[in-house]
Amino acid sequence: MEFRVVQGDIAEQSADVLVNAAGTSLRMGSGVAGALRRAANGPINDEATSKGPVDLGGVAVTDAYDLDAAHVVHAAAMPHYGDGEATAESVRDATHNALERADDLGAESMVLPALGCGVAGFDLREGARIICETIAGYEPSSLSDVRVVAYSDEEYETISRVASEVRA
Repeated sequence: MEFRVVQGDIAEQSADVLVNAAGTSLRMGSGVAGALRRAANGPINDEATSKGPVDLGGVAVTDAYDLDAAHVVHAAAMPHYGDGEATAESVRDATHNALERADDLGAESMVLPALGCGVAGFDLREGARIICETIAGYEPSSLSDVRVVAYSDEEYETISRVASEVRA
């Protein structure tokens, strides 16, 4: 499927589904999770942790509270904080399961970060390739607008470059 790479803060994005880069406990700590937790302005962390733990690569859905979305899909690309790092398989599974769950919800639009990269320790270039290939190979039922969001200039340049290679 087609997708775009955008730059900005995921907590400021507008979509039917925003994807949280979660650990298996679903506790919303720092990074993407912290940004979403703060902007949601509600008990999103409590709701998320009540649905966990999930298996590595698994997902859970919560309300989006004050975020400009209907749902947040918490995708566990890494083990519980401090218990290891993301793997190629966990990044692939978390991305695929987030896409599938968004489709199950009837979502037309979804924004996801570089799952498993950053605090989870997975290499950004390799992670971006896995994420972009997973999205490109996905056959959606309702999704038509999928965006990979990058926060920094460097992250945006890397993901954009990888996305162009995947599309070629």
